Amino acid sequence: MEPTTPQPKLKHELGLLDGTMLVAGSMIGSGIFIVSADIIRNVGSAGWLIAVWLITGFMTLTAAVSYGELSAMFPKAGGQYVYLKEAYNKLIAFLYGWSFFAVIQTGTIAAVGVAFSKFTAYLIPAVSEENILLSVPVTSSFTFNLSAAQLVSIVIIILLTYINTHGVKGGKLIQTTLTLTKLLSLFGLIAFGFLALKGDVWNANWTNAWDMHKLSNTGSVSSYTIAAALGAIAASMVGSIFSSDSWNNVTFIAGEMKNPQRNIGLSLFLGTMIVTIIYVAANFMYLGVLPLQDIATAEKDRVAVAASHVIFGNGGTLVIAVMIMISTFGCNNGLILAGARVYYTMAKDGVFFKRTGTLNENAVPEFGLWIQCLVASILCLSGKYGDLLDMISFVVVIFYVLTIIGIYILRVKRPEAERPYKAFGYPVLPAIYVLMGLTFCTLLIIYKPQYTWPGLIIVLIGIPIYYISQRNVKREDPPYESAV
Repeated sequence: MEPTTPQPKLKHELGLLDGTMLVAGSMIGSGIFIVSADIIRNVGSAGWLIAVWLITGFMTLTAAVSYGELSAMFPKAGGQYVYLKEAYNKLIAFLYGWSFFAVIQTGTIAAVGVAFSKFTAYLIPAVSEENILLSVPVTSSFTFNLSAAQLVSIVIIILLTYINTHGVKGGKLIQTTLTLTKLLSLFGLIAFGFLALKGDVWNANWTNAWDMHKLSNTGSVSSYTIAAALGAIAASMVGSIFSSDSWNNVTFIAGEMKNPQRNIGLSLFLGTMIVTIIYVAANFMYLGVLPLQDIATAEKDRVAVAASHVIFGNGGTLVIAVMIMISTFGCNNGLILAGARVYYTMAKDGVFFKRTGTLNENAVPEFGLWIQCLVASILCLSGKYGDLLDMISFVVVIFYVLTIIGIYILRVKRPEAERPYKAFGYPVLPAIYVLMGLTFCTLLIIYKPQYTWPGLIIVLIGIPIYYISQRNVKREDPPYESAV
């Protein structure tokens, strides 16, 4: 009988700095440079602009320090998928994993990839969205257009996927280097912005700072009723939550972290704290150099570009373009690196393509990386990734809420389990997050239903897929150790 060839295992090659840079790098893409324009149009005042970012930052930090307990209990590949399975059941976990694969992670990769190409067009106009490379009539009312920007975004996604199939070291080097670069660049932009602060602009923006109203592109305003104001806050937070999302990506690579019981929780806290400080400071900087109307009407919502013109003059556009290229390239590397580990763990549970549960000779889930690349590329071509991401914010927060409720469930179900780290502020802070998350989702259901039902449909489609996959499973679930 021939000896069996030992299967590759995930390698513990990532330290605390790498984990922190993955958290920060996955969070900071293009959102902070853009979404404040839409927030201002919704809330119409400086105070509420900062409040929206502070509320989002508080929620993100609270969730991150709460996840620390779960990451220490289950320091294995798969992260949030594993936590949901342990707290609830395999169906709930699968619905998260399915949504993650169908749009949450892949849609984010597509959106960040297209953002990279859009800002590359400042330096190389030939790769702009206006440069249509291929036009194919599909129906009498619809023509498929392939732009240079879409092609560049797909090439970048393929390139980063290829790099990450060659082992975690290459992805780690890119992630840590580019995240440090963009953090320093953002700190520099904010510092120069405060040096260029205009007293009259600052004072005007902070006059009646808590007078919430809708600010339109024409400059007209309309006051809100209390109910409409709550809806405006919820709608505004769609953008800030998208900009602050993906902080949990470090939990997906727990199987490759050194001392994951300690380093995952610390990475979550340090990374989210750094990004929250940067985001709030950046918005204070915007308010110091741009009138509210200019923030609301920035061309294509590029608030950072408008601010950089004030700070650096005509060269400001190039400064921001290079910053966002670095930011989005590094962000996508982190998303691509981490995402495939979820599909790997799902395959080990028999609820995803079997081949996804194998590692290549470089000890990475190569097949998972490539199918993630394929779906993200299709979303780039569809041009609908932005709509999908708006709609999926509701689902993302629902799964965060379910995961944090899982802390309470596991305290009852598994009181004897080892907990090297316990959720900070338990039971109060996690409960506050759950309350805030449910409030956000309820407000979206009431006032912005178009942000909710499409995401729910995507989740519900996963139910029949799950039962079909289970009908084909002929073996017992492997232990989680197989996904380490």
